Amino acid sequence: MSQRVERDRLVEIRRDLHRHPEPAWREFYTTARIVEELERIGVDDLYVGPDAIAEDERMAVPDDEELAEWYEQAREAGADEAILERLEGGYTGAVAVVEGEREGPTVGLRVDIDGLLRGESTDDDHVPAAEGFRSEHEGAMHACGHDAHATIGLGVVEAVKDGEFPGTLKVFFQPGEEMIAGGKAMAESDHLADVDYLLAVHVGLDHPTGEVIAGMDGFLAVSQFAAEFEGEPAHAGGQPNEGENAIQALATAIQNLYAIPRHEDGPTRVNAGTVEGGTATNIIAERAALEGEVRGETTELKDYTAERAERVVNAAAEMHGCAVAYETNGEAPSAESDGELVDVVGDVATGLDDVDSVLERDELGGSEDATYLMRAVQQNGGLAAYVGVGTDHPGGHHTATFDVDEDTIPIGIDVLAGAIREIAENEP
Repeated sequence: MSQRVERDRLVEIRRDLHRHPEPAWREFYTTARIVEELERIGVDDLYVGPDAIAEDERMAVPDDEELAEWYEQAREAGADEAILERLEGGYTGAVAVVEGEREGPTVGLRVDIDGLLRGESTDDDHVPAAEGFRSEHEGAMHACGHDAHATIGLGVVEAVKDGEFPGTLKVFFQPGEEMIAGGKAMAESDHLADVDYLLAVHVGLDHPTGEVIAGMDGFLAVSQFAAEFEGEPAHAGGQPNEGENAIQALATAIQNLYAIPRHEDGPTRVNAGTVEGGTATNIIAERAALEGEVRGETTELKDYTAERAERVVNAAAEMHGCAVAYETNGEAPSAESDGELVDVVGDVATGLDDVDSVLERDELGGSEDATYLMRAVQQNGGLAAYVGVGTDHPGGHHTATFDVDEDTIPIGIDVLAGAIREIAENEP
């Protein structure tokens, strides 16, 4: 690890972020803390909140009341109020820019910063609980390592800034990955337009500490949706014929979502994730709601499945005399890592003492909205790759016992800072 980037301070930052997990567009404390560090490091340009994203492209934005609750929570936790004011309304995230000492390409790094809406373990053998940095927000936690990602991003900014390199570094601290809600807003900002090369990073992914995956592939394109059915109530015993049953419409929709035909071009996925509705056993339900998602091996396969899912939901409502409101809450396309960058990352990682093994590629098998940024750069003629940095984690991703081996943080910084310098010096 660069001697200029101290491990103890990085761990302190990561643990502070771990204590304050915040979901999509509610990353008020997280963004403020990141901005404080970037200002301490001294970047050349810093874009915060609405200046970091395309405002109209945010997805799955909470209502004003919920945003206000999380905003106040961040303020009470000690977030810088001047920074918080710039984030009001749920405009979170930041883009940091470091200018090199001479002309060269623009290299980007994307790290995500949000937490998950799930509770964290209180067991004594869970390190955050045992060492006093467990989540302070009940029902939310960093169960996927984004606290480490944000810390790695800060470390890369400092490591690259303290060394000679040509060109420009842009680090994208992206909100809302877990809800597939923030990638598009950041990708469609002006900040991607001049990026020639882009790296994204994730820790863990069932790889141990000391292992680096130079290029992750196998991103399933995803679309998440919500459907709310509205019918007519009636007494289930006395006048069942007078009702229009929203739960019947919901049940029909679920059954037929799973009946969407597979496709000859590749795998697709459908899932009804949450369902709720009804008020009592003797009342024809006037309201029922569903949240679900579809995925595809490619963006085209996702679109195929999403179009049919919406058709199924609308037909189910019509069949049972109900109205339905259908909304897409989050989306992300598929993407592939470019071989030229995979080679650079692999070569850099191979030369590091703390890296035990390097895999050229592996399959993610899930979805990630870093693909929006990757595709934006690729469609502009640039190159992009998604890097995996292994970490020993005691629980699986998104579980109550997930934690990050903090030795991963300096490894990630060294791999990424080294790759960024190599890309800038010797364009692939």
